[in-house]
Amino acid sequence: MSFPTRRLRRLRTSDKMRNLVQETVLTPKDLICPVFVQEDLKSRVKIESMPEIERLPLDDLNDEVGAISDLNIPAIMLFGIPSKKDDVGSSAYDENGIIQKAISQIRTNFGDKMVIMADVCLCQYTTSGHCGIIHGNKIDNDSSIETLAKIAISQAKMGVDTVSPSAMMDGQVATLRKALDDNGFTDVSIMSHSAKHRSSFYSPFRDAAECAPKFGDRKTYQVPFTNSREAIREVEMDINEGVDIVMIKPALSYLDLIAETKRQFNIPVAAYSVSGEYALVKGAVLQGWVNEKEITEEILYSIKRAGADMIVTYFAKLAAKFLQES
Repeated sequence: MSFPTRRLRRLRTSDKMRNLVQETVLTPKDLICPVFVQEDLKSRVKIESMPEIERLPLDDLNDEVGAISDLNIPAIMLFGIPSKKDDVGSSAYDENGIIQKAISQIRTNFGDKMVIMADVCLCQYTTSGHCGIIHGNKIDNDSSIETLAKIAISQAKMGVDTVSPSAMMDGQVATLRKALDDNGFTDVSIMSHSAKHRSSFYSPFRDAAECAPKFGDRKTYQVPFTNSREAIREVEMDINEGVDIVMIKPALSYLDLIAETKRQFNIPVAAYSVSGEYALVKGAVLQGWVNEKEITEEILYSIKRAGADMIVTYFAKLAAKFLQES
């Protein structure tokens, strides 16, 4: 008895057929665009290691957010670069600080048209360049999370929608949630950098945000890239502490952890396609080695296919244009 020939190629015969059976869908609404805003800056500054990405002065912020909104990207992630730093990162929670001014300005000019997310960390604001407060050449966890809470409250007062702690301090989600609730900001959500790995893929960001550590490294608080079970425990701890969205960071080398997080937990999952991922692709594009549109879409689709509900990416504006053209 002969059996009918099985040919999966029948589902690939035309664009319309391929679209009909397409399993993974990516749209601009899945993207979150990072934005760097720098205090006392007079004009835009190009970031050499991240082609087409710039630090913005406050005066250019409305134009930038407007351009992002016009591409149907629903959210931004703000990173502030202050003019002054100190040992405790006090400018990070100053109500007249750069990130606070940026949040207030966007909320005033765009209302609810844009979801405003903001990084909650200390590395850009401390003289040490570390993500926490230094006591005796050691990053002190408990004083650090109290400072992170101050940052979150200061951002909430300005109208932020989502605070995004990235310091990888134990208990940071629980501390922020309690502080926000106690101060009447029960509607402000938390998207934690839950499994933020100690990665070489962050190098261009450290140039962009001027936040390279002045001594040592971040191995004592960021997740080792060798330990998948430990990463999942970090995600689980954040969920138990009341996080609203978990994040895996970086994305492309950690697709297995995105997929495992999605499989194990019933919670929105974000992935951060970080600066090094962007820089490697842009470098290859500039050399003419790869097709920018095709490789950008393939990378972002792979992250979405792995299980990410949303993607923070420096490709956001470019990808949104590509997707609208498709």
